[in-house]
Amino acid sequence: MGSVFHREITVGYEDEGSGEPLVLVHGHPFNRSMWRPQTEYFSRAGRRVIVPDLRGYRDSTAATGSTATPGVTPLGTFARDLVDLLDHLGIERCALGGLSMGGQIVMECYRLFPERISALLLADTFAAAETPDGKTARYDMAERLLREGMADYAHEVLDKMVSPATIAARPDVAAHVLEMMTTTPPEGAAAALRGRAERPDYTELLPRISVPTLVVVGTEDTYTPVSDARHLHEHIPDSHLTVIEQAAHMPNLEQPHTFNAALHEFLNSLPKTAATTAATTAPQG
Repeated sequence: MGSVFHREITVGYEDEGSGEPLVLVHGHPFNRSMWRPQTEYFSRAGRRVIVPDLRGYRDSTAATGSTATPGVTPLGTFARDLVDLLDHLGIERCALGGLSMGGQIVMECYRLFPERISALLLADTFAAAETPDGKTARYDMAERLLREGMADYAHEVLDKMVSPATIAARPDVAAHVLEMMTTTPPEGAAAALRGRAERPDYTELLPRISVPTLVVVGTEDTYTPVSDARHLHEHIPDSHLTVIEQAAHMPNLEQPHTFNAALHEFLNSLPKTAATTAATTAPQG
């Protein structure tokens, strides 16, 4: 585990294993621990796995400077934080993946810094801009979280984040998801909600994605249903689609063996690029 201070915030992250770098971006309102099954598996499978906390979540502090409007964290700010972390770690290019909001941050990274990305993982996410009703709902939720805290919201949405079958069969997973949500700082969650409400439309970006891309979705995901994943798959050239049964919005936690197998096969199909990192040793500073 490490942390680095840059551009007015401190970013907490884990950097495990060695080899080709894989960077995984968590969704809302979670933290880097949502990738624990992937960090453990791929760091033992010959990959260098980096999982950061986004600004305002868990071990990363919220913005206080002038790079973002107070109380708003645009997706572009998250993307620049990630590139700053890559620079700190000496990583020139990486396979970059994200789930839900994390997937939209990944698309923003590709829009801004395509030269830093060798492959994409887009899990349980979608490309379209927010609708007017969606914007209102996100701003209203931001105010609610600041007013009430995270607990009631977390209990309300638990059975959408993970399927009822998962809650019954794997209470440890449900408890982990609930713990991530209830311990997320409301200020960070609210700022991300406002930023996400104003996100750009990535639909026109999809046909221009020229790196190998894996799209993953759970069959029971109501936030980003299978139709959203198929839209990504149909519009990203030569992409791969994996639909995971008995999983809702977090298939990487609900069905980690299936998720890891799909990602492992995808990563192993990529051409080896020995020069993906400027340095593979421990980070400086």
